[in-house]
Formats: sequence, C-alpha cells, structure tokens
Amino acid sequence: MRTARKFVWPVIGLAAILFSLYGLYHELQGLSIRDVLVSLEAVSSGQWVLAACATLLAYAALAAYDHLALEHLGRHISLTFITVCSFTAYALSHTVGASVFSGAVVRYRAYGAKGLSAGETGILVAFCSFTFALGTLLLSAIVLLLEPDITTRFASFLPVEASISTALIILALIGLYLVGSLIGFHPVKTSWFRLEYPKPTLALKQLFIAPLELIGAGAIIYFALPIEGNPGFLIVLGVFLASFSAALLSHAPGGLGVLELVFIAALPEMDPAAVLAALAIFRLFYLIIPFIMALGVVIVFERSQYVAERQRERTVPAENAER
Repeated sequence: MRTARKFVWPVIGLAAILFSLYGLYHELQGLSIRDVLVSLEAVSSGQWVLAACATLLAYAALAAYDHLALEHLGRHISLTFITVCSFTAYALSHTVGASVFSGAVVRYRAYGAKGLSAGETGILVAFCSFTFALGTLLLSAIVLLLEPDITTRFASFLPVEASISTALIILALIGLYLVGSLIGFHPVKTSWFRLEYPKPTLALKQLFIAPLELIGAGAIIYFALPIEGNPGFLIVLGVFLASFSAALLSHAPGGLGVLELVFIAALPEMDPAAVLAALAIFRLFYLIIPFIMALGVVIVFERSQYVAERQRERTVPAENAER
C-alpha cells in the first residue's frame, strides 16, 4: 500500500502533462517554433526588466509567508535565513511539483537546524499553504467582481451573475476567517500539532502579503505579453490564478503544459506564439533561474551541515579522552 502511494502523485502529474500536451497539440496546430522565437525577439528590453522586477516582488512576498508563519509560532530567526530558506523551498517545489511535500522537506532540513520541531515545521507549512490559498481566493473574488465576464473564457454557459455571487461567497468566507481570528475560536488539535487561529494583526498581514506574491507572478506574464490584443492586467491575472491553481493541483512539474493550455484557451484574442513566448519568460524568471540558484543553496547548506557534523564527531572523542 505504501509503495502504491509513492507513485500516486507522479502518476497524476504525468497524466496532467500528457493531457495538457494533447490539448496543446490541437490548439497549436500550424504554429512553428520559429513563430515563438520571433515573438520572443519582439519582447523589448523594458518588458524584460519589468518582468524581472515582478519576479523579485513575487519571491519577496513568498519570503514574507515564512516570516508570518514563524511569527505565528513565536519563533525568531534572522530575516536572511528565512528569505534564503523560503526562496529555496518555493524554487524547488514550483519546479519539481507536489509543492506542499517538496517544500516541507526543504523547510524541515533548514528550520530543523534552527531548532524547530517536526510539528512546528508542519504548522509552518500549513500556515504558508493557507496564506497562499487566502491570497488566491481574495484576488479571485476581486477579479470576478471587477471582470465578471472572465468566466466565459473558461465556460461560456456561466452567467455574469454566477461570477458576482461566487465572489461574494468567497469574500464572506474570508470575512468569517477574520471574525474567527478576532473572536479566537478553539484551536484544532491533533496528535502531531496544535493549529490555532492567528492574531487579528497577523491575519490582516496574510490578506495583504499573499495577493502581492500572486500579483507579482502574474505580472511577469502580463509584462511579457505584447500590447496588441492584450485584454488587460486583471484578465491576465485571473487567467493566471486559474492556470497556476490547476498546475498546482495537477502536481505536474512546473505546471508543464497546464499553464500553456489554460492561457492559450482563455486568451483567444492573442497570438498563441506571443502567449507561449510570455510563458517562456515566466518559466525562465519564476522557475528555471530560481531552481538553479536553489540547487546551489542546497549544496552549500548540506555541505556546511556535513562539515559541522564531522567537527562534532571529532570534538566528542577528544572531550571523552580528556576526562
């Protein structure tokens, strides 16, 4: 049974990739690699700079996720360590897939070295995941209220009223979360950890910081898209929220194929080659470069841990000999 479970997420991810690539094949018939390269060449240096700045905003906000979680736990760790740990965890998990699990492994190793228990690390991971969910829900509600027609891009049969009612329900649920934080509902207890509502100030910080990360990530694609046929930032953001959520749920490594399929289907007014070029820039800035940097961080960290362990092993016998 355990052996079967190990293959569940890889199989799901592979199935999502194959399904997405099959859909893309039908969406992109007649499109050549040369068309995509031409679209990439058309991206101005200013667009590249704006996309890079949006990436910095996204990863800075992700570091704030961990900072808020540690504040909730009452733990004080240097901002530099938190930033590097968060960056590494998200850079690896976004690319590898199964973000909750792969990110948890990185955090367990890093924060364990700072004295956090397995239970505390579990709470931290859950807190960060919930913060992301809050940001996704809040931004989705805002997009649905301001651009209610966006749902027709995914399902033409959905009326505008459905967008508005869905947005109001989402906002009501977020309001209940804030009320629970203010009142201080009873914590959820398990044999592993105790999950409590955060303080009201911390909950408000979640609602401010979580959207920033998603806005930054969505802005990478928006800045890389051409002006011609561009439906505007809110539409691009809404499509990004849908595609990125689908990619995370599919556990496809890097959302391979999933992002492309959703974006091209939801932006029919834009040249598919330009959309693919923008997504290539997104992958470069948000996935590939951070992934390479994160691998370097892991190597350096593991080497430092190994050296420290060897030094401890040498110190203990020496102390015993003196006694």
